[in-house]
Amino acid sequence: MEAIILAGGLGTRLQKILIDTPKSMALVNGQPFLEYLLNYLTGQGITRVILSVGHQKEIIMDYFKDRYKNISISYAMEDEPLGTGGGIKKAFGLIEGEQAFAMNGDSMFRIDLSILQQTHLSHKADISMALRFMEETERYGTVQLDEEKRVSGFMEKGTETGEGMINGGIYLINKSYLTSFPDKFSLEKDCFEKQYRTDRFFGYPFRGYFLDIGIPEDYMRAQDEFKRFDD
Repeated sequence: MEAIILAGGLGTRLQKILIDTPKSMALVNGQPFLEYLLNYLTGQGITRVILSVGHQKEIIMDYFKDRYKNISISYAMEDEPLGTGGGIKKAFGLIEGEQAFAMNGDSMFRIDLSILQQTHLSHKADISMALRFMEETERYGTVQLDEEKRVSGFMEKGTETGEGMINGGIYLINKSYLTSFPDKFSLEKDCFEKQYRTDRFFGYPFRGYFLDIGIPEDYMRAQDEFKRFDD
C-alpha cells in the first residue's frame, strides 16, 4: 500500500498567514497539516509514502526525515514546478508496486481507501478518483458519471450551482498509465479533461469528512474541526 502526496504547493492564497512555510506544513493546532494526513494514511494501512516536494522542501524533509510512525518516507524533488501530473509522474519513479494512491498535501478527505481500490480493480481502470458529494458545488465544479461509474464529463467551477459530485483529490493510478505523458503537465486539465472519453477513468462517491485549506476561511475552520483527528 503506497501513496504519493503532492506537497510542493506555494500556498499563494495563504501567504499572509503562512510566512516562509510550505502549504502542507501549515500549522493546525500546532501540528503540521501534513502530519494529520499521514496519521490518516497510517489508519488506512499505507506503509510507504512518496512526498513530491519542491518549494521550501527542506522544511518538510527536516521535519519528517525518512519515517513517520509505521510509514517509510521517500522524496521526489522538483527542481522546477512540474504541475500536478508531472509531480505524480516523477514520484511514480520511486513506487515499487503496480498502482499507488495519489493525493494533495493541502486537503483532507477521509475515505475508506480499500473501497476505492476494489472499484479500481473491478473496473480495470486506468485511474479511479474519489468523489465527494456536495450540496453546493459552484466553488469546485463537478464530475459526471455514467451508470457504470465511468467518468462521462467535467463541469468547470462557477458553471453550475446546487448539489453534485466534486473531485475529492484522491486517486488510485496505474503506474504504467502516466509514462506516455510529458514530464510537466496538469493532471486535471491535460489528463482528466482531455482523455476521459477514451481512457478508463472511474469515480466513486464518498461522504467522508472533506476540507481543503487552500483559502484562509477554510484554514481557520481546520483549527476547530481537526481537533477530532488528534492522534
